[in-house]
Amino acid sequence: MKDVTCIDLFCGAGGLTHGLQKEGINVAAGVDIEESCRHPFEFNNDAIFIKEDISKVSGARLDELFGNGGVKVLAGCAPCQPFSTYSQRYDVLSSPRWGLLYQFDRLVKETRPDIVTMENVPTVAKHAVFDDFSASLESQGYFVHREVIDCIKYGLPQTRRRMVLLASKFGPIRTAAPDLEHARSVRDAIGDLPPISHGESYAADPLHTASRLSPLNVERIRASKPGGSWRDWPEHLVAACHKKDSGKTYPGVYGRMEWDNPAPTLTTQYYGFGNGRFGHPDQDRAISLREGAILQGFPTTYSFVPEGELIHFKSLGRMIGNAVPVTLGEVIGRSIIAHLQKFSDADLNSERQSINGECKPLVA
Repeated sequence: MKDVTCIDLFCGAGGLTHGLQKEGINVAAGVDIEESCRHPFEFNNDAIFIKEDISKVSGARLDELFGNGGVKVLAGCAPCQPFSTYSQRYDVLSSPRWGLLYQFDRLVKETRPDIVTMENVPTVAKHAVFDDFSASLESQGYFVHREVIDCIKYGLPQTRRRMVLLASKFGPIRTAAPDLEHARSVRDAIGDLPPISHGESYAADPLHTASRLSPLNVERIRASKPGGSWRDWPEHLVAACHKKDSGKTYPGVYGRMEWDNPAPTLTTQYYGFGNGRFGHPDQDRAISLREGAILQGFPTTYSFVPEGELIHFKSLGRMIGNAVPVTLGEVIGRSIIAHLQKFSDADLNSERQSINGECKPLVA
């Protein structure tokens, strides 16, 4: 095992960090602007949390955190909303989040890590900022690999495709190949959790709590079939908006998950029955906050709020839905370790000196 130290930018609740640490990568710190992420990040991971706007973080500060020696990895998973298909309907170019990849690029130039990794929605590749980021890495001598990963193939029990970028100063780098024979299902992930009703929490785990349904939505979920939609309902239960031509194009809302298939892609509002196909397969409720976290690859014991603190669906739904799945963090960590194991310590030190000392370009 090489001595590898990582800093996780835009770390959120720690999904990427948790996956990297499971693969043996030392994550020294995570940086995020949301104070609410401090508890889950630090409580569940052996790393410190730094609340800071990424535009105000200096390379010198990150170098202090990296320390001396070893392989340096800089990871950054900027918020995906500006690059999502849904956001393209709106004026996202005016959002300050659009330029976060340029801030990431600045920190790469200031810290000169050995390996860089980022993940985002696949549609990030359609935007100039992503091409600029990749080109900047190549101009600095990195071998750059970009690939859309189907997380189902790596064991995540959820339909989730993500663009993963890996860049190394040492040589060509690739994502680890999947080794699963069968996809994990909703049943595999949450089938053993205790049953609860809508509006109820499980006493032993406050995060296993389901949002309350209105009497009308109780009728609707009871009329819903796993894998189906509101089109299966009796006429009197169908919402007026879905009877319009514009509403008929949204069959995926008000649906139940299927036990023996992976879950649909979780959003930040997965706790709401009407926000997608987020109904429990057979209990008359939406999936709980804990069930969503498990479908994101988090362990069943992962703590998101301090003991005794109130559970807020909106803030926790956003935190969990926006998280890098732990499973994807493991894939990235496994890919980095497999890449480094191709080189001896002498090779790594020699290549690093040739690049950092003489600015020698690497040609793939």
